[in-house]
Amino acid sequence: MPSAKFLEEHPYVDFTHPAIISLGKSLFSGLTEAEEIARAAYLFVRDEIPHSFDIESDLVPVKASDVLLAGTGICHSKANLLAALLRLAGIPAGFCFEHITLARDEKLGYCVHGFNAAYINSRWVKLDARGNKEGIRSEFSLDEFIPAFVPRDGYDEYFYPGIYAEPLAEAMEMLEAADSRQDIIDTITRDFSAVPDVME
Repeated sequence: MPSAKFLEEHPYVDFTHPAIISLGKSLFSGLTEAEEIARAAYLFVRDEIPHSFDIESDLVPVKASDVLLAGTGICHSKANLLAALLRLAGIPAGFCFEHITLARDEKLGYCVHGFNAAYINSRWVKLDARGNKEGIRSEFSLDEFIPAFVPRDGYDEYFYPGIYAEPLAEAMEMLEAADSRQDIIDTITRDFSAVPDVME
């Protein structure tokens, strides 16, 4: 069983916020199995909360409740919301990270992509709710991880090892300091020097 930290509330995973509690009641009504609940949460965050860049939004919500109320967010923000919904339902949830190019090639540099893992049926399952569009197709699966971005040969793309109980602090600081989508673009390619210190 994972550490209790994977079920705890966090400043950015504020699952006791009334808006998240209300959504959870609606999403999870009639569901009893962890797989069903996790799927419902995942599909909501993936499909109903578009990635800010996909809709060219300048809203920069960070914590889970703000993402829900704004109706958009970047990958790290959406991961906060999915973690909040899962933890609300008593499903341990963590954070995972991936080093990828910001564009299709290296011309814009690299960034850190954030997604989730959930502890379902006595094992960790990775879930990437970034949001689908042309060329990006992530799915819910207990059998295999289907990410938004598959690391490519020839580029410095890779998954960071481990599953973390907390969001990436430097990513949260970057988002808190941003006032627009352009502010994120201007800073997202910097190298994050640290990942959270609680890891499975």
